[in-house]
Amino acid sequence: EYNARFGDPETQVVLPRMETDIVDVFEACIDGKLADIDLKFDNGAAVCVVLASDGYPQKYEKGLPISGLKDFNDADGEYVFHAGTKFGADGAVLTNGGRVLGVVAKAGDLKAARDKAYKATEKITFANKYMRHDIGKAIDEA
Repeated sequence: EYNARFGDPETQVVLPRMETDIVDVFEACIDGKLADIDLKFDNGAAVCVVLASDGYPQKYEKGLPISGLKDFNDADGEYVFHAGTKFGADGAVLTNGGRVLGVVAKAGDLKAARDKAYKATEKITFANKYMRHDIGKAIDEA
């Protein structure tokens, strides 16, 4: 499969580890000088857990308020990427799709990143929140 766009949620674990300014990368692409860019990534790991609406991909309720988003600080290595969300009339963030949010955590290794990502999912609540609990499970079995 070839895509000319960032994948979701695949890119959500790559970009937080990227140390090279992405604007420089885009400009090098435009100028035909991508070979001149030295892409740098931190040596750690990142894990993404998608928070979905229960019932996805079939039938699920939309318009439910989401809380806990203000508890995230990118500097702590925890990120929230919006997917199926919208602003309500009062400015509140509401669910608006099956895959609602991607919760990403960075750490020194995959096990620590996985543990941190699942702990970070506890900060966010909405009425029909659903997530898989087996993301990176093979790490525990290795």
